[in-house]
Amino acid sequence: MTIRMTRRRVLKGAALLAGGTALPGLVGRATAQATETHGLSTFGELGLPADFPHFPYVNPKAPKGGTLTVQIKRASGNQSFDTFNTLNTFVLQGDGAAGMDACFDSLMAGSGDEPGTLYGLLAKSVSVSADRLTYRFRLRPEARFHDGSRVTARDVAFSMNLLKSKGHPSYRLMLNELASAQAESDEIFVAQLTPKRSRDLHLVVAGLPVFSEKYWSTRNFEASTLEAPLGSGPYRVGRFEQGRFIEFERVADYWGRDLPVNVGVNNFDRVRWEYFRDRQVAFEAFKSGIITFQEEFTSRIWATGYDFPALHEGKVKKEALPKTDPTGSQGWIFNLRREKFADPRIREALGLCFDFEWTNRNIMFSSFSRMTSYFENSDSKATGLPSPAELKLLEPFRGKVPEEVFGEPFLPPVSDGSGSDRALLRRADEMFRAAGCKRDGNVLKLPNGQPFEIEFLDSQGALQPHTQPFQANLKRLGISATSRIVDAAQYQRRLDEFDFDIISRALGGSAIPSDSLRIVYGSEAARTRGSRNVGGVSHPAIDAMIEAIGQADSYAEVIIAAKCLDRILRAGRYWIPMWWNPTEWLAYWDMFERPQTKPKYGSGAPAIWWYDAGKAKRIGKA
Repeated sequence: MTIRMTRRRVLKGAALLAGGTALPGLVGRATAQATETHGLSTFGELGLPADFPHFPYVNPKAPKGGTLTVQIKRASGNQSFDTFNTLNTFVLQGDGAAGMDACFDSLMAGSGDEPGTLYGLLAKSVSVSADRLTYRFRLRPEARFHDGSRVTARDVAFSMNLLKSKGHPSYRLMLNELASAQAESDEIFVAQLTPKRSRDLHLVVAGLPVFSEKYWSTRNFEASTLEAPLGSGPYRVGRFEQGRFIEFERVADYWGRDLPVNVGVNNFDRVRWEYFRDRQVAFEAFKSGIITFQEEFTSRIWATGYDFPALHEGKVKKEALPKTDPTGSQGWIFNLRREKFADPRIREALGLCFDFEWTNRNIMFSSFSRMTSYFENSDSKATGLPSPAELKLLEPFRGKVPEEVFGEPFLPPVSDGSGSDRALLRRADEMFRAAGCKRDGNVLKLPNGQPFEIEFLDSQGALQPHTQPFQANLKRLGISATSRIVDAAQYQRRLDEFDFDIISRALGGSAIPSDSLRIVYGSEAARTRGSRNVGGVSHPAIDAMIEAIGQADSYAEVIIAAKCLDRILRAGRYWIPMWWNPTEWLAYWDMFERPQTKPKYGSGAPAIWWYDAGKAKRIGKA
């Protein structure tokens, strides 16, 4: 969940940003040298004209006021689900606080109706050179930081260079092909890209946060800090207590409040993020009204937990909405840097020991579907035999990738639902033996003679009911499978250092995958400390498919390359896929209103909602 619906969330998932090479969507004044436009689009025309008043799915007359209280449900960069000790979320150091994005503006912001599209925020327009390597952003002269100082092109150039040199590894990887970032004047920022630039790098640049050069000139950007940084966005940091809560106050005189991209959003006077180390405790906080908006992910709680007085009295609403946006991926991730997981036969055999059918029926109330693809619920999911266009991309790697890549994509087996399918366990045992494992009594030994031991690392115990039956099956085959629950800070450190056997991981999806996928699956990222490629996936064919995605000239070409990537990843057995929910579960105290229409992608909740004082009074929350 994000409070502001922008395209700046480059660390929220594997492929949140996307763009185009041919820039066919540029509309506006064109010359032989450049095209000037009010927005950037991946493919096709911009959906909205230069004089659009607001996004179609917002209520332009939404009142301002009230407080929204939420819990962090998605983390990115240096963020943790359990705690925070720094207000700088843009570097590797520390555990970053939730919600900090709302303090910073970017050059452009996105629409919930148009994936891969940006419209002017700090920048009124952008001029694009004919070779699509030079982008001249014209800043609005009225743009201001919260201290009243002007946001200039020098601040933008400073921010891009700072993120490229000292930012979180994910930023540094994405900005590799940014050749230069310079201020031509106070109003003109120029981004020069290398000829090797990816299709979407201009959108990455346009979506990054802009910092104050003056503010950071006397501070260490790479250090943890609890000093609220100077921003220019619709919110500023208010009260907070380290590791417990943080509040953001709406900036009443926010310079950009009347811009088309901001009309009807940023409606709450205060947004408060509450931290809880235990999910059940967090749910009790929602039941008591401490948390007022809840995006639910736990099937047990959704099925049985909402039987409490406030819901029966109509004070709390519960909704299940069809999921309209790509799901992304979720699974147990192997640390491929460890010798025990080097053989894909071993990885596949481990996956055979997880009984999804039993888990879904007995633990998750049959609410979920089995995840089979890295691009679930999207056009990018590979199905059937490769098309001729897919084969054209894949053929150069025949003999270098599993032959399965050229056939039907891998699907995890369907069990008999007993929780311990003997046929699947027998098959797993055969695969272990074929990979060189040997049995010594009740102990399975790896090819190197060491006992096969696996530690599942996590920072919370919420998945233990799902993991323990899986581990029991592993133990039946002679594998010592244990769980280790550590505090959030230690968990993040171990991930940054790639010090684990198996972790669970959920990543966001994108309607238009981009080459920002290299952050999660690229070979360079696999070698970069603190990167999102925690599993260590590294293969030339994967790098080539990500490059093909980034260089595609049309949506159709993107989907072809993404399907090829999906086939290769699935054939590699780099994970044990978990499950996904075809519906979005929302619960909230009935003190909010929302527009009649919703964005085409996602529910828009609670980014475009607003506080209703009358409703709040009725339920005793005024």
